[in-house]
Amino acid sequence: MTRLLGIDLGTRRIGLAYGDELGVATPLPALTQADPAARWAALLAVARERRATGLVLGHPLNMDDTAGPKAKEAEAFAEKLRAALGLPVHLVDERLTSAEAEESIPKKQRRAVRASGIVDSRAATLILQDFLDQHFPLPEAELP
Repeated sequence: MTRLLGIDLGTRRIGLAYGDELGVATPLPALTQADPAARWAALLAVARERRATGLVLGHPLNMDDTAGPKAKEAEAFAEKLRAALGLPVHLVDERLTSAEAEESIPKKQRRAVRASGIVDSRAATLILQDFLDQHFPLPEAELP
């Protein structure tokens, strides 16, 4: 059985989502601990609690497809995750997922919602759904 944890890595929050071979990504509560070490410990705990068989991490490439400082940060984080959990980590292009996730929230509520981590977990859901769509496509409907 495939159990995947989607991750949107941020400097203050880590957005999370869960999905499996059914092909549907579901948001989980974001990790919002102020201490980076506590966020890291919480991330490892969620991966273990969910019995993840793999991780899908957003890879923030530049618009010209190059890997800038944030993408390199994600690559290093992926290596750290592989070493800590012994699981495969798949990097998925996350360009514009945070903007798309934020667009789904009414403008009046964005500031309050941003701090809650909801936007981050919606972005993680988009990242994971992209991966699931590529690897577990839904069968085409049979036409009569």
